[in-house]
Amino acid sequence: MTLTLGIILIVVALLAGVALGFFIARQYMMKYLKDNPPINEEMLRMMMMQMGQKPSQKKINQMMNQMNKASEKQPKVKGKEKAKK
Repeated sequence: MTLTLGIILIVVALLAGVALGFFIARQYMMKYLKDNPPINEEMLRMMMMQMGQKPSQKKINQMMNQMNKASEKQPKVKGKEKAKK
């Protein structure tokens, strides 16, 4: 009886940990994306205008493609290591 109870408690604790971890990770990602939104074409256009360049749609598309390629090639880094780079 105690072995069965122990196994049931371990399984329940594991399921509760997975569920809690999911919701904590979800909240963290939502907060992160709210604080650091991904760059879109409008933001890129504004940055170019602030630097004194006249942004054409062709140039914006080229820069977006370069940024997408660069982000795909970057290795996935976790936590504080990313902030140091």
